[in-house]
Amino acid sequence: MLDWDDPFAAPAVKEETDESAANDAPNVANVTGVPIDTASAPAMSLPQANIAPVNPDDKRVINGMTDINQLAPFKYPWAWTYFLNANKNHWTPLDINMAQDVHDYRHKLTLEERHVYENVLSYLTTSDILAMRNIGLAVMEKMSAPELQIYQARQVYEEALHTWTYQHCIETIGLDQSEIYNRYRVVPEINQKIQLANNRLNSIMRSDIDLTDPDELENFVMAYAFFAAIFEGCWFYNGFSPIFALQRRGLMKGTSEQLQYIMRDEVMHASFGIRVVKQIIKEENLVLDPAKIQAMFEEAEEAEKIYASYILRDPILGYSKEDHLGQFRFIANRRAKQLGFEEPFPGVEAALPWLDEQANMKKEKNFFETKVTEYQTGGALNWD
Repeated sequence: MLDWDDPFAAPAVKEETDESAANDAPNVANVTGVPIDTASAPAMSLPQANIAPVNPDDKRVINGMTDINQLAPFKYPWAWTYFLNANKNHWTPLDINMAQDVHDYRHKLTLEERHVYENVLSYLTTSDILAMRNIGLAVMEKMSAPELQIYQARQVYEEALHTWTYQHCIETIGLDQSEIYNRYRVVPEINQKIQLANNRLNSIMRSDIDLTDPDELENFVMAYAFFAAIFEGCWFYNGFSPIFALQRRGLMKGTSEQLQYIMRDEVMHASFGIRVVKQIIKEENLVLDPAKIQAMFEEAEEAEKIYASYILRDPILGYSKEDHLGQFRFIANRRAKQLGFEEPFPGVEAALPWLDEQANMKKEKNFFETKVTEYQTGGALNWD
């Protein structure tokens, strides 16, 4: 049996004799420790429950009254499909060789490129913890269909995995962890994005929230839409793109491959979140204020503009703050359309037409010619 003090210890093997087997015969006792004669003891009666079977048509994303512990029959089979596909997409940061990145950082990157690399990692390390807390602490508990919660539980794990990945890159390169991790607190241009997300999170991570109240419901859906469409669907995408710009020039390829894996997870997170938001809007007959939606995207754009002006105060070869902000607007329009909203930045074209292809993992990807680490589900990202 398992040793609860040391669960990794090999289980002890017990040789059983006829005598020990007799001694080990079950001895049923009541709470006082006195043995009970099971032959003459009265049969225990269980309370009779008059509960109807779960009808999947009665399930709801939120405010549902069915049994949250009963998985099937599904009302949202697509949520279960997300979970199954996510489990096919398993990886760890240890799968990727970072040795060349250490050499690139020390001997090839310019001071401007180091500035970009360090601050991108500084922002991302904190952002994925925020994403983890949003889903794990603010969103999951409000879901009233278990198939939704099960995928979100996987999402929580993946956000933790992403945080490990950034930490692995920081540690491998040899950066000062205390200094890098504290930048989000001491660099205003990074902190303002974190605080914008924190405000959304804190507004729904309350024990007294009542989603039957129209105002509370609207705020919850807006916060969920922010994290799915903007925080993960836009900011993370733009957070990766400066590193992909280095990869195009043959630099920091290990870090870029790490981010390619993370991006695949984030595509699913954003897609799932957008689908849940649309389902809530449909089930609750919710009409969101277009002015609030436009303000949400414009506020996020302004935060991204300030951030880009800091990390790209000096443009690097093949990438500038104008590219960064232009791509944010282009992706923001995609996310708004997926949600069924009007485009917040009409007429914008892709500032980085190479980015979708650069972000995709090639099907023939094979590390060290020994292990295929490509995802099993899909050969390319589909941002539409």
